[in-house]
Amino acid sequence: MYTRNYKIGYLVFVALILIGLGACSKDKNNNYQDIPNVYVNFTINPDGIDFIPTNSWKIYESQGYRGVLIYRIDQVTFNAYEMTCPYDPLEEKARVQVDASGIILIDSCCMSTYNILDGMPVGGPSTIPLKQYFTQYPTSLGGLHIYNNP
Repeated sequence: MYTRNYKIGYLVFVALILIGLGACSKDKNNNYQDIPNVYVNFTINPDGIDFIPTNSWKIYESQGYRGVLIYRIDQVTFNAYEMTCPYDPLEEKARVQVDASGIILIDSCCMSTYNILDGMPVGGPSTIPLKQYFTQYPTSLGGLHIYNNP
């Protein structure tokens, strides 16, 4: 009887220690609250001066917090992502870049990788997707509108 109670007590003790250690770990992947919310509202002409071919991308360094990447999926479908990596966005160099394959975005600081088609994480420590901006195409003027306030 004493040995059985001892084993149960030991298991409870170990479980409490493991739970406590998990509670102390810093979870950097709870949401986008650490990415500064800057006003994004611009329009480009993806079929003209700002040409973006299908299955291709273009970066707008002066937009968003650390730049906005626009990916053209097909003739009328676009995704726009904040280039700040959501894993540790306050790290100055936490910024995704397109790798040589052209379909993976990678942050060289934490080595998180994301699919360019949907911004979802595919590797590394990040568990949440890239922050995405709204897109509207075509607009009444024929351009692509990228914005963060509907």
